[in-house]
Amino acid sequence: MSLVEIFQQLSLSPFMLLLLMLLISLAESLALVGLLVPGVVLITAVASLAGHESIGIVWLVMAAFLGAVIGDGISFRLGYRHHAQITQRWPLSLHPEWLGRGSRFFDRYGLYSVFIGRFVGPVRPVIPLIAGMMRMPPRNFLWANITSAALWAPAYVLPGYLLGRTWQEHLDLPPGIETALLIIAASVVVLAVVFSWGRAQVGRHGRLYLATARLARRIPFMRRPWLVMSQSGEVPLASLLLFIIALTCLSGWTLLVVHHNGPLTLDLYIQRLFSWLQSDTLIAIGAVFAKIGDKLGIAVLLLPWALWMIFYRRWDALLHWGAAVGGVALLNTLGKAIFGRARPDTPDYLTGSLSYPSAHTSTSVVVLGLAAAFIASELPLQKRIWIYWVAIALAVPMALSRLVIGVHWFSDLVGGALLGLMICALVCLSWQRYPRKPLTPCPWLLLGSASLVLISLRVVFFPPV
Repeated sequence: MSLVEIFQQLSLSPFMLLLLMLLISLAESLALVGLLVPGVVLITAVASLAGHESIGIVWLVMAAFLGAVIGDGISFRLGYRHHAQITQRWPLSLHPEWLGRGSRFFDRYGLYSVFIGRFVGPVRPVIPLIAGMMRMPPRNFLWANITSAALWAPAYVLPGYLLGRTWQEHLDLPPGIETALLIIAASVVVLAVVFSWGRAQVGRHGRLYLATARLARRIPFMRRPWLVMSQSGEVPLASLLLFIIALTCLSGWTLLVVHHNGPLTLDLYIQRLFSWLQSDTLIAIGAVFAKIGDKLGIAVLLLPWALWMIFYRRWDALLHWGAAVGGVALLNTLGKAIFGRARPDTPDYLTGSLSYPSAHTSTSVVVLGLAAAFIASELPLQKRIWIYWVAIALAVPMALSRLVIGVHWFSDLVGGALLGLMICALVCLSWQRYPRKPLTPCPWLLLGSASLVLISLRVVFFPPV
């Protein structure tokens, strides 16, 4: 039995769905964690799956209720017992405005703030923490916690449950779509955790970075490499971990794909989902992304930036960008030739081209990921996360467009994304080896506009290659 089949069976088990609902509700209510977790989306998705499987609504609402009560209770206890330490810990040490917003809400509504705050998104994960820090009587908090959770749980669970009970009949969804939706939702959570909490922990002021630094000073064989890597002021721990994780995951995923006879079960489920969603508009949009992400599209997109680097003699930046784009192109070519995986559909302009890994996905991850890394290095720490989220928001449609036009399996996209992340990490590690002059002042708006004009001309006047 493959890993995908095991995951499918677990995801559709009533016990697993109830446990997922409890854990998501707990995370949605837990202090600060709720700011990182897209709880509404996940609760709706799990409730829909439970409705489709005809799991008892009472049990589902009870799981959400218990998770909400436990999450708020933990948050209240943290604030009540660790008032001074909390304000000095990440992320509140970097975002004191979160506490300020919650304190104003608590001052305004007092005892009722816990009850009302349960239904107010921006302050929901903070109010129980504030209530504990303000020494709200535990008995009062308990009553507000239980009564608000008793209303919150059915309000959040019932719409998704109703959708799950009726979607197969009214929407005529293909079989296996539940697993596809759950995997997409899980991918959103992983991205949220990695590029928010995880990225901060491996930064210079993060707990993981500080713990690694203390360990390196105490162990002789680690001390010298740590000092060498810190020549530019900060050890590139994030890039190093990204490289190790991406390389490991890419190796494991490639073995799974290569040793599986034909497409994975997961590929078939997600192919059904996109076949069901397919329309003339989506196909036209997918064709545009196909032109943007091919060789000619990437070339014209990067041309203004390459000319700027040449004009200002930034040979170091030009060399790193050239190595990244050339390296991912070479690895894609070798990978397709070695693994020889056929595409689900091969249009005329892709005749002779193979499927794994997805070159569009890997190249877009490299270009957008490196752009985000270079821009983020010039920005204050608090604003860097938004640059990475913009890169994700642009890379995801590029990857999914390959499923819309039917020229790749989902597993091709995963392999391409992991390959792109590995290349990004390698280039960043090389760039961070020595102190570099900042790329600013750089005419971002002018160069971006030039790229936009060139890519528009490419889309309108030239066929895909």
